[in-house]
Amino acid sequence: MDTSLALTNDMLWVLGLVAFAMVMFLFERIRADVVSLVVLVVLGLTGLVAPEDLFGGFSSDAVMNVIATMILGAGLDRTGALNRLAGWLLRRAQGIEKRLVLLASLTAGLTSAIVPNTSATALFLPVASRLTARTGISLSRLLIPISAAIIMGGSLTMVGNSPLILLNDLLLSANASLPSGAASLTALKIFAPLPIGLALLAASLAYFYHFSERVLRESGDEAVTPARTQSYFARAYGIEGDLFELTVTADSPLVGMSVGDAEALVDMPLLLALRTGEESRLAPPADSRIWVGSVLGVMGRREAILDFAQKNFLRMSARLRVFADLFNPARAGISEAVIPPTSNFIGKTQAQLRLRKQYGLSLLAINRDGQVLRDDIRNLPLQAGDMLVLHSIWTDLADAARSRDFVVVTDYPKDEQRPHKFRLAMAIFAVAMLLALSSRLPTSIALMTGVAGMLVTGVLKVDEAYAAISWRTVFLIACLIPLGWAMDSSGAAAWLAGHTIERLPQGLPPWLVETALALLTTAFSMVIGHVGATIVLVPIAINLALAMNGNPTAFALIVALSASNNFVTAANPSISMIAGPAGYTVRDMWRSGGPLSAIYVVIIVAMVNLLY
Repeated sequence: MDTSLALTNDMLWVLGLVAFAMVMFLFERIRADVVSLVVLVVLGLTGLVAPEDLFGGFSSDAVMNVIATMILGAGLDRTGALNRLAGWLLRRAQGIEKRLVLLASLTAGLTSAIVPNTSATALFLPVASRLTARTGISLSRLLIPISAAIIMGGSLTMVGNSPLILLNDLLLSANASLPSGAASLTALKIFAPLPIGLALLAASLAYFYHFSERVLRESGDEAVTPARTQSYFARAYGIEGDLFELTVTADSPLVGMSVGDAEALVDMPLLLALRTGEESRLAPPADSRIWVGSVLGVMGRREAILDFAQKNFLRMSARLRVFADLFNPARAGISEAVIPPTSNFIGKTQAQLRLRKQYGLSLLAINRDGQVLRDDIRNLPLQAGDMLVLHSIWTDLADAARSRDFVVVTDYPKDEQRPHKFRLAMAIFAVAMLLALSSRLPTSIALMTGVAGMLVTGVLKVDEAYAAISWRTVFLIACLIPLGWAMDSSGAAAWLAGHTIERLPQGLPPWLVETALALLTTAFSMVIGHVGATIVLVPIAINLALAMNGNPTAFALIVALSASNNFVTAANPSISMIAGPAGYTVRDMWRSGGPLSAIYVVIIVAMVNLLY
């Protein structure tokens, strides 16, 4: 490689775009998908990527693989596979904590081999909730091992996580910029990283099995363990008491008030339902009016509600007559949900979202970084990782959860399940995996065959398949892929690699350079996320390998694997999703995740050198 390659204007543009994306991802002033769109547009305006190729990321195998795995995972969930899984885990664990954590983590890790990490985490949050509710084991001692296993298990196949899904596209696109005489790079088969993934998963299981007492905090009152019990919500959020009905009299000052104004009154209990005329509903909108004869469904301590009723000329009834059906636990109740980093709710208040009017959800409290917020939460902007305490009808909660703007972590009666399709779904999934393994078809076609099979046989409805796709993730990946192409075609990756080689000591062993590359990728992933780190560093790794006469595929694979090596920060969506439900602090994450990251680097460098 020519290490004296001159820095051109095209290289400066590409490097400037990389720097811009890194700064935007770091400070999060603009959403990541919007940043990626800006990068894509600039690549087109400057001619760094040809117009006919600019939107090629949307039709790439990487994006098709992401879409297919999301839909396949939804199909398995719809047939009740996870409910069966929770029951099996409980039977096998026999009440022993270490055995339960081991089995749950192993199952989650294997599942993440074919379900994207974020989706796998969302699927296993309710499973973990059910396990903790039935066994009493703290969620704080269960979620970190499960999340770590999901991250490790994503390395079992080339479709387990976004960096590995992207890798093949980046390898093939690099062929256009290879120097004369260099061997062409080929796509890796679906189970190419299997030995590495098995070693990583085994290390994670052994780590938490033997060292959980040292690296996981002991359960305590501050840990949030989802369960629909009054004692839990009273302890964790101060939400306690019973349900009462209050009838509004002609002398009450509440007459003519809106629900929002009434809730602002001093000592107002939790208002969960309203009947006006013949209409009864939970989670009444803030602009609903209270009139003479209206009935309020409230929750709180009897003494406090009796005092409020006397002050405001309301007739209290301890027996539920109007709302008996609405408050039936089989139909409605309290739940918890966490805000993922891809949510459209981030930065918006309850008032702006109109949770009650649009979704039928009453927001009772917010758990943010271990602090319970209940005052003026209507006007509090939501953040990623917030734990929301909601009261709703279960079907309304299920409908709202389809938007993927929050992940419900409480086990509750969900929408239509199709357990009679379980065997059919498993058979279709097995066929898709066998087709992918045969190498006769591209992985994207093999997985889409499974998607088509689930839709045709009724395992999933078309609208359910659309709802299963995280379009924000798809858009982020598709818009950033051309940036990786531009890194290669402009020569920016070759320039960076060449100048890096010039500054390295002579005779440096390749494994040491690979270790440094793994650590650099890990650091990048903690700042700009795993997708951004992969797209920026894979082209550099390929050119670095060529300059050292090393194996470009091995160097690129180390980058793709290291991009997921983040067990401590919210830049990893899987980590951000578990922090709120279990009440983890930054110290908790570093205590368990720091040593695990070091083990991760050692394993992937050793295994890649052994295999390649």
